[in-house]
Amino acid sequence: MTAARRTRGAAARLSGRRAEVLAAAWLMLKGYRILGFRLPTPLGEIDLLAQRGKVLAVVEVKRRATLDAALDAVTAEQRARLRRAAAHIVQHRTALRNASVRLDLIALAPGRRPRHLRDAWTEA
Repeated sequence: MTAARRTRGAAARLSGRRAEVLAAAWLMLKGYRILGFRLPTPLGEIDLLAQRGKVLAVVEVKRRATLDAALDAVTAEQRARLRRAAAHIVQHRTALRNASVRLDLIALAPGRRPRHLRDAWTEA
């Protein structure tokens, strides 16, 4: 791996972490309680786990050049992984068993306010 590639990768990871912190702050301003950051499960990582009332939000955070690009960045495979990871969390945390689980997206773009899409991917 070249030095330039390592540098780009480190910059991307830092940008992603900053985006997650900004997204968490945005959710807290909206009354959510953050239960986990970069939460690892055997089925995949959850960027943010947040709760407001009886709603448990499994939040994917995407930062791209535009909000539309961020919205389009989550593949069907990633959505399925998020659903499996959410089911795992609910199964293993008894306090969350009665929560209504929802997959949310926070899209970030430079110079724009974060965009929070509740229940971003409703499957038919």
